Amino acid sequence: MAVDELDTRILRLLIEQPRTSVREYARILGVARGTLQARLDRLERTGVITGSGPVLSPAALGHPVLAFVHIEVTQGHLDEVGDALAAVPEIIEAFSITGGGDLLTRVAARDNAHLEDVIQRLIRLPGVVRTRTEVALRERVAHRLLPLVESVGRAARKP
Repeated sequence: MAVDELDTRILRLLIEQPRTSVREYARILGVARGTLQARLDRLERTGVITGSGPVLSPAALGHPVLAFVHIEVTQGHLDEVGDALAAVPEIIEAFSITGGGDLLTRVAARDNAHLEDVIQRLIRLPGVVRTRTEVALRERVAHRLLPLVESVGRAARKP
């Protein structure tokens, strides 16, 4: 989907001021409210905007330990293991991957003992061959999309 300069400015505002009203966004951007709403609708319809809920902190919810667990799966069981991962509340993301392993999960735990319990639960899932875990020590770059949005916007301006 082509994102132009106005889309980039809209997305920047959504990221930087997520609780602002559509009317206020339109005022800030100097566009009609209808224009802004049409752009937002298009960005949602095309999948650029995928949600608008709050961003939560697992650490503030009592789960400060963050780990990445690589899971190797018996051939032909990827879908079943993927479905089973959805039943583990500590798994906050899971991806099919290439390279070492078949799945990569992001796990939030209360402490190291809790993390071990979660890993043991994963190992017992039918179809799981082995796991490899890496514990995050410190976040160096927080989840972000604004630099990417701005890069796409700059590329759209170039002839």
